[in-house]
Amino acid sequence: MSARRGERPPVPEALPAPAVDSHTHLDACGAVDADDVRAMLDRANAAGISRVVTVADDLAAARWAAEAATWDERVFAAVALHPTRTAVFGDAEKTELEALARQPRVVAIGETGLDNYWDHSPPRAQREAFRWHIDLAKRLGKTLMIHDRDAHQDVLDVLREEGAPERVVLHCFSGDLDFARRCVDEGYLLSFAGTATFRNAHALREAAAWAPDDHVLVETDAPFLTPHPFRGRPNEPYCAAYTLRGLATLRDQDEATLAQVVTRNAERVFGFDHAPQS
Repeated sequence: MSARRGERPPVPEALPAPAVDSHTHLDACGAVDADDVRAMLDRANAAGISRVVTVADDLAAARWAAEAATWDERVFAAVALHPTRTAVFGDAEKTELEALARQPRVVAIGETGLDNYWDHSPPRAQREAFRWHIDLAKRLGKTLMIHDRDAHQDVLDVLREEGAPERVVLHCFSGDLDFARRCVDEGYLLSFAGTATFRNAHALREAAAWAPDDHVLVETDAPFLTPHPFRGRPNEPYCAAYTLRGLATLRDQDEATLAQVVTRNAERVFGFDHAPQS
């Protein structure tokens, strides 16, 4: 059993309609070069996951993600400094991140936000960095992709104080039904990861079942948060198909309908059609 925990889950049967993995970390999944990225996307396509957004959490990952998005037309990028990495965030980091964010296949500023779980960066530094990323998203007209861990009200407070960008995604949504309602009232999208398939995540699953169609995205956050029944094993973009199937059951929707919903929402929020081909 312990050996299997280190193995990737099997690639599932393809979804009846293509869907999008709205948040993954291809580099953390083990991709190094264009061949690795192509192989991962081929596996994803075999499961019906047609496109992915690979997301940065530090400067090295941001450089890699922006370049990887030019290697394969199925890959887009998001760049930012993760809130737990904002203890040192000066002019040099801001200048480089803004230059990367301006690249046309970078479709979002993320992941940024607030993290009250890990004690890696002071709250004040996190808030200042979050405000800067919000401003960057507004100046560039790009989607804001938010990391929110144990910080629901704090995230909403900062967004209201600063004025949210036109498009906001709560990555790996972790709130309950009340928080989901408040986010939807603000127009934000809720991106559900494998955690929404965990049987003990009752409050989260209630929120996922309720979320309106035009506010729903699906993601892996790979290599983390592998969906049920493979919890604890390495995650990869093709596993978004497992999450989507679990959500479809939870929401009493057929798989094709939900796949079309999340694809339509991803295309709208990330503007895939406006990015040049890789």
